[in-house]
Amino acid sequence: MRRIAISVAAVSMSVTLAGCGMLDATGSSDDAGPVKGDDITVGLLLPEKANTRYEQFDYPIFKKKVEALTDNKGKVEYANAEADADKQADQMQRMIEKKVDVIVLDAVDSHGIAESVSKAKEAGIPVIAYDRLAEGPIDAYISFDNSLVGEVQGRSLLEALGGDLSITDKIVMMNGSSTDPNAKQFKAGALSELKGKVTIAKSFDTKDWDPKNAEKNMKEAISEIGLENIEGVYSANDGMAGGIVKALRAAGVTKLPPITGQDAELAAVQRIVTGEQYMSVYKSYPEEAENAAEMAVAKVQGRDIQFDALTRDRVDSPTDQDIPAQLVPVVALTQDNLEDTVLADGFYEVSDICAGDFKDACAEIGLK
Repeated sequence: MRRIAISVAAVSMSVTLAGCGMLDATGSSDDAGPVKGDDITVGLLLPEKANTRYEQFDYPIFKKKVEALTDNKGKVEYANAEADADKQADQMQRMIEKKVDVIVLDAVDSHGIAESVSKAKEAGIPVIAYDRLAEGPIDAYISFDNSLVGEVQGRSLLEALGGDLSITDKIVMMNGSSTDPNAKQFKAGALSELKGKVTIAKSFDTKDWDPKNAEKNMKEAISEIGLENIEGVYSANDGMAGGIVKALRAAGVTKLPPITGQDAELAAVQRIVTGEQYMSVYKSYPEEAENAAEMAVAKVQGRDIQFDALTRDRVDSPTDQDIPAQLVPVVALTQDNLEDTVLADGFYEVSDICAGDFKDACAEIGLK
């Protein structure tokens, strides 16, 4: 799905032209002012609160960056749909009616929101798909390389299972919501690593990415497969990994099988420290949120060369092709690289991770 649309030479040319002030009528040179000034309104629609990243990282980082880019004159109109697709459609309609200058959209239902995207387009409001590739005439897309996320999770699970790995080893796959296009990509990436190397004894598409649904699904898997026959669990994100751990503990497991995750949530990082969760996928939300803010401001201010430099990739959705995009890289997070990732980037402090009951576990792995 990923295609590089601008060659290195073309990118270099864009940078050179920008440095020389050779911009067209919609650029940012002294001779050609932007379409909008700094007094802009950016709509930000996020999908849910079950995953703590949206309220804890994405929104505040995005808001701060918009303000910094607009000399504190720009504002962010924010709404969270709380996993309700109809609610998000209403939120988007209100933003269209308020005539915001640009909408950054993380869709609850990427297919169902297409009509709202079309309405925004008709109203002259550009829409940037954030984190999930919404359908409809979006202007750009920013996310992580989702297939790579799944590949990293799959490879990590195989590594955790060890060198005596056999096709008879059984694992459970706890995938994300069927309405989220990212979940399909995570799943495909993971399967590209897992197929032919282990037996996928049970696979679930987990409604709303809800940890409670993941816990329920895991209980079903334990009942059908047998606790002693589950060698590992592929979990598409950290929230569901927490539900999986609960189900396994309730079933009497003392030594947990390796479990994957994604998002580097604090609770997951603490589970990694204790060994309850083998890994998570660390994604730099500050980088994604800040770059999305830059894309939104550049788009509404008519800074075409800056916008193009931020969207050098191209992706296709079920409704549109050749969409300008930025795909941000990811890292497998384990006990071995906590200091080089979430701590080095200031994502968390040691005091956050090693608080209370986790102090001794941190000391055991040399984290202090």
